Amino acid sequence: MAKPVLGILTLYLNDSKVLEERPVYEKMIAAGKRIGISVFVFTPQDVDDKNGKIHALLYDPESKKWGRRWINFPNVIYDRCRIQRSHRFQQLLAFRKRYSHLLFLNRPLRNKWTVYRTLGKVASFRSHLPFTKLYQSPDDVLSMLKKFQTVYFKPINGTGGRGILRIDRSKDGTFLLQGRNHSRSIVEPRRVSRSGLTSALGQWDMHDDRYIVQQGLNIKLPSGRIHDYRMLVQKNGSGVWEVTGCAGRVGPLRSITSNLHGGGEAAPMNSLLRQWIGNESTLSQIRETAENFSLNVARHLESTYGALCELALDLAIDRSGKVWLIEVNPKPSREVFKQAGEREVYHKAILRPIEYGLWSYRQKKESRSEKSSAVLEFEQLLKAERDRTNGVYAESSNDVY
Repeated sequence: MAKPVLGILTLYLNDSKVLEERPVYEKMIAAGKRIGISVFVFTPQDVDDKNGKIHALLYDPESKKWGRRWINFPNVIYDRCRIQRSHRFQQLLAFRKRYSHLLFLNRPLRNKWTVYRTLGKVASFRSHLPFTKLYQSPDDVLSMLKKFQTVYFKPINGTGGRGILRIDRSKDGTFLLQGRNHSRSIVEPRRVSRSGLTSALGQWDMHDDRYIVQQGLNIKLPSGRIHDYRMLVQKNGSGVWEVTGCAGRVGPLRSITSNLHGGGEAAPMNSLLRQWIGNESTLSQIRETAENFSLNVARHLESTYGALCELALDLAIDRSGKVWLIEVNPKPSREVFKQAGEREVYHKAILRPIEYGLWSYRQKKESRSEKSSAVLEFEQLLKAERDRTNGVYAESSNDVY
C-alpha cells in the first residue's frame, strides 16, 4: 500500500529559487519517513495545472541530497507561505483559490488589525490586548500618545519587525522616534517636536501598506533591552491543540523589537521571567495563564477563520505579571527554541505538523470509507425496493437519487 503524501507549500525568496527554511524542511521530511508519511516541498511555480503534476523538491535523508521529480498532488498540504511583495505571492493567491478543495492543514489568517478586532469581541481576551487603532492620519498617533507614554506604529501585514516605529513621549513635549525599516535595519533614533512628528509619519516608508497604532508596554529589561516571549501552540497527532513550548527573546541594544532575524537572542522562558519578575512563587501561575490564554486564542481563531495547525503568539509580560498579546503569527519559525537550548521542544515543534498531517489524512480516509459504506447500504435498500415494486420507481421520471 502506498504511503500517504504531505506537500509543504512554500515560496521562493527570489527568482533564483532560494528556499528560506531548507534545513527545517530536511528535518520534517526525515521525520515523515520515520512515522510513515512521504513529505516533499513545492511552490506554486512548480505546479503544472494542465497535467495535474508538481515538479517537487525531494530530499533523501540517507544521502543528504536534494533532487526534483514530477509527481502527483499530495494528499495533504501544509502551507508555510509568508507574505511577500512579489509576483510569486500573486501566484500563491491563485493557487490557493484554484485548489481550495484540497485538504489543507492550515488556512490563511487575517492581518493584525482584523485579528485584533476578532479577539476583541471575546470578553475574556480583551484585558490581554494592548489598545490598538487603525491608522488614518497623524492625529491617531497624537491622540494615542496623550493616553500612553509609548506607542508602536506597525504595518498590519508586517513580519520580522519590518517597518515598525516606536514613539516615546518625553516630559518636555518632544517625541523620541526609534525603529526598523523594511529591510530590518535599525533607524537612527531622533527627537522631534509635535509638528516634526507629523512630518516624520508622512515621510515613513509604508510600502503602500496600512498601519496600526498600538499601546506600548513596559518590557524593557534593566539592561535597556526589549524582551518578550514566543509561545508556540500546535495540533498534536490526535488533532488536539497543545502547548509545544515557550521561549524568551531579548532584542539587541537600541532595537525596539526582539526578533531573532533582527539580531535578538533567545533564552528559556523561566530564566528570563526570574530576571524580570523576581518572585519565584508567581512564575508558574504566570506561565499557566499564558499557556491557557494561548490555547484559547488558537481555538477561537480556528473556529472563526478555518483550519489551523499551529500558531506562535508573541506575548509581553509586564512588571505585575500580566500577560499581553502583541501579535499572532500563523507561519512560525522554530529556531527560537533551538537557540534557547530547548532541544526537545525544537524537535517536537518540527514533528508535530507532520504527525497532525498523518492524522488528518487518516481522518479523511475514514470519513470517505464511512460515506462509501452508507452509499452502498442506501443503494442496496433502493435495489430491494425497486425489486419489490417491479421497477415502478426506476421508470418514474420524477425520482431524484
